[in-house]
Amino acid sequence: MTIFIAIYITVIGLLFGSFFNVVGLRVPVGESVVHPPSRCGSCGTRLGAKDMIPVLSYMFSRGTCRHCGVGFSPVYPLFEAVTGLLFLWMYLRFGLTGAAVLGIVLASLCVIVTVADLKYMRIPNKVLLFFAPILIALRFAFMDAAWWHYVLGGIFGGGLILLVVLLSKGGMGMGDVKLFALCGLILGIGPAILAFMLACAFGTVVGVMLIVFKIVQRKQPVPFGPWLALGTLIAYLYGTQIIGGYLSLIG
Repeated sequence: MTIFIAIYITVIGLLFGSFFNVVGLRVPVGESVVHPPSRCGSCGTRLGAKDMIPVLSYMFSRGTCRHCGVGFSPVYPLFEAVTGLLFLWMYLRFGLTGAAVLGIVLASLCVIVTVADLKYMRIPNKVLLFFAPILIALRFAFMDAAWWHYVLGGIFGGGLILLVVLLSKGGMGMGDVKLFALCGLILGIGPAILAFMLACAFGTVVGVMLIVFKIVQRKQPVPFGPWLALGTLIAYLYGTQIIGGYLSLIG
């Protein structure tokens, strides 16, 4: 039974991942997520059902439009696959529990935010406002620590990024502040600190690599939202174990 549930959840994740691509690419520029229907960006041909099977359509068409032969961005199958794997990961980590449901919703937010921030360097308020009440309700329905633990996490997350914004004079945006305030509220104070440290580590390493390989210029701005999202997901999944392991080493 477990394998069938795992397959089902993965398929659901792949389907939602396809939709999350649309949300992340359209909402930041004020477009509807349902109109117009998905079309080839080159020839304008409306994509049919067999063109939109998550991951598989891209593989079978070799990443090109069946009508004009122009290539599609690999971003689409990448985030479809990532979403499917994240849904599966949450199930395998937590089973059929409230923590898994919360994790799946949190992963959904992180995927959409990552798509939007990589494309436009913007984290849409509409996306945050949609997810915030759902995540907060789930968090306080399935608490595994005192309520103030999560409140402090939200204050830490939003306050720390706001401080960075003020000190860097625009080096980061208010979208990052709101995103990490929400993530901190879901994680709690300890995991929120870990998430920020992980985000900084990942962002620094990748940023240096991008500069070394001359993909970006030294002072060129790069989005930080994806790293906050990645740090948040790792902290949500394994924060307790990571923090416990660290404390045991220094204790």
